[in-house]
This record gives sequence, C-alpha cells and structure tokens, in this order.
Amino acid sequence: MFKRIAALSALIFCTIIFSPSAQAVSIPERIVCLSPSATEDLFAIGAGAQVIAVDDLSTFPATAPVTKLSAFNPNVEAIAAFHPDLVILNSTATKADAVKSALETLGIAVYFETAPNNLTEAYSEIDGLGAKVGRSTEAKTLVVNMKKQIASIINKSRKKKAITFFHELDNTLYSATSSTFIGRVYKDFNLANIADKASKADDAGYPQLQSEYIIKANPSVIFLADAEYGESLATIKKRAGWSKIAAVTKKNIVSLPADIPSRWGPRLVDFYQFIATAIAPIK
Repeated sequence: MFKRIAALSALIFCTIIFSPSAQAVSIPERIVCLSPSATEDLFAIGAGAQVIAVDDLSTFPATAPVTKLSAFNPNVEAIAAFHPDLVILNSTATKADAVKSALETLGIAVYFETAPNNLTEAYSEIDGLGAKVGRSTEAKTLVVNMKKQIASIINKSRKKKAITFFHELDNTLYSATSSTFIGRVYKDFNLANIADKASKADDAGYPQLQSEYIIKANPSVIFLADAEYGESLATIKKRAGWSKIAAVTKKNIVSLPADIPSRWGPRLVDFYQFIATAIAPIK
C-alpha cells in the first residue's frame, strides 16, 4: 500500500512540474521596438505598457515612447542601454543578422520581423508578435476585425471595370508593381497597374519608368507617394507631355498619406478606406 501511495505521489509531482500549463511563460516587460509597423501592432493588441522605447519613425500612436534609435541602422550599444528583455528588429535593417547576434550574446532576446508581401503575411506577423509578448488572444481578435473591415471595404468599393493607374514613389518615376504589398492593395480594388508591364526592369517590384512610357499608358489615376515632398497636380502639369494624361485632365491626382501606405499594421484598414474614398468618384 505504501509503495502504491508513493508511486501515485510521484506521478502527481511529475505532472505538476512538467505539465505545459504549469510551466511559467516568460512575458517581456521591457520591449524596444525598431519597426513603425510593429509598434502600431503592439499598441493595438494592448502591449503598449510593455514598450519602453521605439525608433525615431514610430510616430503612431502618439503615446509611443519615441527615441533617437534608428530602425534602419540599429546600434547595439544604444539599444542595450535601455536594458530591454526583448528587441523587435526588422530583418532588412543594416547588418540585421550581426545586430541580432550581438544582442543575443548580451542575453537580450530578439524577434526578427519580416516585411510581409501580402495581407496573409501581415496577419501572421501580428499573430507572431502577439504570441511573443503574451497577447495572443488580443492579436487574434485584431486580425479577425481587420479581415472583416477590409473585406467590407473591398466589397463596397471594388470597381466593376478596371481603372488604370500610376503609383509614383518619387519624381524620378520609380513605381511599384502588383507584386508588391501596396500593389496588391490596389489590385484588390480592380485597379490596373501600368507598371506591371515594366516588371522585368526590377525583380523586387519597384521599376523606374520613363516619362514617355507613362504618357503613352495614359493612366486614369495617379497616386502620389511623394506628395509630402511637394509633388501635386500643379507640379505634374508642368512635366513635359503630362498635361494631356487622363488623370491630369480629369484631376484624378491622389496625394497619399505620409506613413500609412508604408505600414502593414492595424491602420491597413484606414489605408483601404482611403483608397476606396479616393476612387469612388472615378468612372
């Protein structure tokens, strides 16, 4: 009888010690985030109180603790000075692998964020961050809500007949094809990208177009990602031959917001709504 009781006690002890539900999960309390998109994700899933520092471009939400830290050129010493227990680092940052290795050598955990190519990957990024910071439930709820809202916007605003457009990254005429994240957003609205035929000019999906090519393509809409740098209907009209482009004659020139188009967090819903509103009057 004694042996049976002892064996049973041992079994209960082992179950308590080794049961996954009994093991303590380490939730980071001092997060340094070096990605504007990830910063927005963290605050949207309720992890803002865990964030002690963000990079100099993480300007949303307004309550984010902005610092001089750079997301593009991360400095190990500057990051370590905040004594974080987790650093969120973009995989495309300068010497990202070396920075990650150096931080881990210091005993600091690093979450490598990868820029998504589509909505599915953006949602996965949110879920991944949620799991990493102890906010899985909140992350899943956010994703579900984003999916519903974006689907509703597309359903109400998608054009039945394709409309041609040109997305201008800068005034040297770099653009983005439908293989890029932003290109897929436009495609969801049945907008036909004139840059797609020049896709072989750049494997990454950002070809530089010639002025003559754009004039010949005669897009019905022009989206200006460089509006914050002074480009507008007025400046475009002054370009040789551009005054006769349909988008210019019909004044279908859309100045894009400064940051939303380049982020893949919760404000994607706002970007979809922005595009929907912009193309609504265009036939």
